[in-house]
Amino acid sequence: MNDDNLNNNQIKEEINVDDIMAKFDKESAYRRLSGKQMKFVSLIAILFSCFQLYTSLAGILPAQLQRSIHLAFVFLLVYLMYPASKKMRKDRFGKLDVFLAVLGVFTALYLTFNFESLLLRAGDQNTLDIIIGGIAILLVLEGSRRVVGLPIAIIASVFLAYGVLGPYLPGFLNHRGYSVARIVSHMYYTTEGELGIPLGVAATFIFLFILLGSFLEKTGIGAFFIDLANSVAGFAAGGPAKVAVLTSALEGTISGSSVANTVGSGSFTIPLMKSLGYKPEFAAAVEAAASTGGQIMPPIMGAAAFLMAEFIGVPYAQIAKAAIIPALLYFTGIWISVHLEAKKLGMKGMSKDELPRLSKVMRERGYLFLPLIGIVYFLVEGSTPVRAALYGLGLAVATSYIRKSTRLTFKNILEALEQGAKNALGVSVACACAGIIVGTITLTGLGLKLGNGLVSLSGGNLILTLIFTMITSLILGMGAPTTANYVITATIAAPALVMLNVPVLAAHMFTFYFGIIADITPPVALAAFAGSAIAKSNPLQTGITASKLAIAAFIIPYIFVLNPAMLMIDTTPFEVILIIITSITGMFGISASMEGYLFTHANKFERIAFLVGGVLLIYPGAITDIIGFVIIAISFLYQKNKANKKIDNEYI
Repeated sequence: MNDDNLNNNQIKEEINVDDIMAKFDKESAYRRLSGKQMKFVSLIAILFSCFQLYTSLAGILPAQLQRSIHLAFVFLLVYLMYPASKKMRKDRFGKLDVFLAVLGVFTALYLTFNFESLLLRAGDQNTLDIIIGGIAILLVLEGSRRVVGLPIAIIASVFLAYGVLGPYLPGFLNHRGYSVARIVSHMYYTTEGELGIPLGVAATFIFLFILLGSFLEKTGIGAFFIDLANSVAGFAAGGPAKVAVLTSALEGTISGSSVANTVGSGSFTIPLMKSLGYKPEFAAAVEAAASTGGQIMPPIMGAAAFLMAEFIGVPYAQIAKAAIIPALLYFTGIWISVHLEAKKLGMKGMSKDELPRLSKVMRERGYLFLPLIGIVYFLVEGSTPVRAALYGLGLAVATSYIRKSTRLTFKNILEALEQGAKNALGVSVACACAGIIVGTITLTGLGLKLGNGLVSLSGGNLILTLIFTMITSLILGMGAPTTANYVITATIAAPALVMLNVPVLAAHMFTFYFGIIADITPPVALAAFAGSAIAKSNPLQTGITASKLAIAAFIIPYIFVLNPAMLMIDTTPFEVILIIITSITGMFGISASMEGYLFTHANKFERIAFLVGGVLLIYPGAITDIIGFVIIAISFLYQKNKANKKIDNEYI
């Protein structure tokens, strides 16, 4: 075991986390500045966080003021931190970057300082207004390209072009068309476009939750999660893989980035899994699948979940509550698959002597859970997400002083403020760009047209509409981040599902889920590819294996659309408990089918039986539960008997 640990450390030393993040997470491909430039950018980032905290405490400014000042900070940091291309210098910014940064600040603050006069001439902007608004739109597109990637900039540009070219398009895409001035006015001087709901959400509670994550990381909560997972599961069969699942689930409560989660915990868990005999593809896939689930894990879900709350007009706490059972099933499915894979390969856990003791871990650092417990409490009690995040921040700072090892110094606090602002840039610029897409949809009525077209294409068949929506989300996920993906599908596909009598929350959760799962779905599976880079495995095979491990994510959305009880919509506590028990049993069957193993190797008929029984148990309903349980029970007993006969034959 000591040799394994040595090998693990050697492997870990070879992993360049920054390079992997920059390659697979565009938001991490920023400049590594030094000297005065680094200090200037750090100061701006700290001021950005201070502005957000001040307005959250003293009171959010009027929508366009809050969002325009937020956008000014975003423009300044994006153009100074992110190079225009890979060929440009990564250690310093140039004159063009400074010019664009200053121009961005000017266009954003033009709206801030002329707020009242712009309100008075709303809908009748002058030539200067239109020029400045047009520049702001172009700067958002270029900023999105630099930070998030080219696909989202292309998608937004296509939508802008649609606003102008409507009269020349055929069929239901045809509309009367709008002048450039009208489009610019709508996109920049109203709350329907660039400064719309997506940026509004980013400029308030998404920023605060990202900042909270940065403060929690400074307290050492990441190391605590790894030690906690090791103490709980490290000794079990397939221990390192289970540690990866548990660590990623815990990390998911404070982080909403699939790639960041994969690289963060994967730099420890993947080499450890490999050192104990797991295939590189499986080791990387486990980490990627588990880390991707972080975006659906309450209490702090992915940024798109906060957008969903605003889009459908429900408290964020209701979104988090609805996600509990699906998230539980997602991680349970991966856990069971890991266990069965370990049993199939004869994998052992790590020695208890070399693992941290649970009692000691909880006694020394268990208090680090308090901010998360506090957030849940405040959300349940009815606090707004902004208030809950602020209370969470206060608890994170206060509880850090319980022990010297986790105490936040003044330097730590400044670093957290700086990192929080930098981490928020990708979400903010993506939300501004997504606002352009939403603005085009509201201006032209495209959402309703595409929704009707989707229903017509499927012939009014709900299952076909769901399949088309899933495919759209997965394709968009190849190039657009989860936030933009959700915004597009929520404004186009979700209304089509609502037309077919799907509850609004279930329709939006469906699009949200598949936007996330795109991160591990080939051919472009960024979280899986990031894990593959650490494991030095085949990227495509890693993506396929990750998709298989995360099979629950492909099944569960269909189930909660067909029966929203899984989202705790109009259910009793007894029904919720019953759904959890039957669904976990169902995941047991599905995992056995995917792995082709329970007590011994399963043939194709056994695998089909496990799959059918599992799906029936996950689908809420008395009849389906009974049939599913009978099928699983028979398959279980058959496998047990088959394994016993095999043992008897080997003994003879």
